[in-house]
Amino acid sequence: MIVVMNAHAGNQERDRILKLAEDMGLKYQVYGLKNSSVIAIEGDEKSSKIQQFEACDGVDRVVAVTHPFKLASRDVVGRSTVIKVNGVEIGGGSIVVMAGPCAVEGRQLINSTALSVGKAGAAILRGGAFKPRTSPYSFQGLGEEGLIYLREAGRLCGMPVVSEVLAPEDVELAAKYTDILQIGSRNAQNYPLFREVGKSKMPVLLKRGMMNTIEEWIMSAEYILSEGNCSVILCERGIRTFERYTRNTLDLSAVAVVKKLSHLPVIVDPSHGTGHWSYVEPMALAAVAAGADGLLIEVHPEPHKALSDGHQSLNIDRFGLLMEKLAPVALAIGRKI
Repeated sequence: MIVVMNAHAGNQERDRILKLAEDMGLKYQVYGLKNSSVIAIEGDEKSSKIQQFEACDGVDRVVAVTHPFKLASRDVVGRSTVIKVNGVEIGGGSIVVMAGPCAVEGRQLINSTALSVGKAGAAILRGGAFKPRTSPYSFQGLGEEGLIYLREAGRLCGMPVVSEVLAPEDVELAAKYTDILQIGSRNAQNYPLFREVGKSKMPVLLKRGMMNTIEEWIMSAEYILSEGNCSVILCERGIRTFERYTRNTLDLSAVAVVKKLSHLPVIVDPSHGTGHWSYVEPMALAAVAAGADGLLIEVHPEPHKALSDGHQSLNIDRFGLLMEKLAPVALAIGRKI
């Protein structure tokens, strides 16, 4: 069960809950969430025991959670979480578009791309400085130099920036230059990395693993939440199936499922989800219609010259057209870009 303390509860009220759990022989763990603390109590969830906790001072509510994920469950918060990143709200009434090149290739390119996608309506600038590639001979990113360029471009166009972090030891470095730490599909079950980004308390964009079930994906988010970091954004990016016409199979049903199960915002990456620029637009439109809180889109001024994933990147003009087409779809479901 989950005991949610109210915003005015102090240490004394919390300690009484912990003492009651100990007297019942139940294990517990305390987590800090926005505006309240949460106590996860393991063991028998009989209604009589729930009522005893509900009667304690400082308790807002007690929730019997049947899912293996506790803190990520919608039952705990009871509403959708809105994550604010430098004035940009993710999970609110607006659909947030994050756009930029797959990899930061140089200062001039990221600056020009940032200005272009910002002008078209993107709210957050994306760009990879560390690139996990299948081949060791492929472009691996510029590292810290790329992070510096990305940060400069973000300030130039007035946008927060998101970039991928690959290992626990890189979190401190990435946190110096970014506003959102991204965990990619290849690290979807890197538990030491989850712990480290959780401790950082920075917003985290967590991509679904290419072979992950929805439950495994949310359980990965649970690791981050358990460290007291409640600013987690889930990103559907497709799963690997037997289909060969697309790079992955973009699972848009996951948006609806996650919205039902969890309070965390969920966005969609149609670039990795399909692997070809010609499919990005229809899947982006479909993702918005399905209820996604945002999109993560790869954009490059000259995709045919890109050092990473040019075949799935939109050029500047196509991105501008996509942004125009997204607006009426968002309006039809009562939201805006």
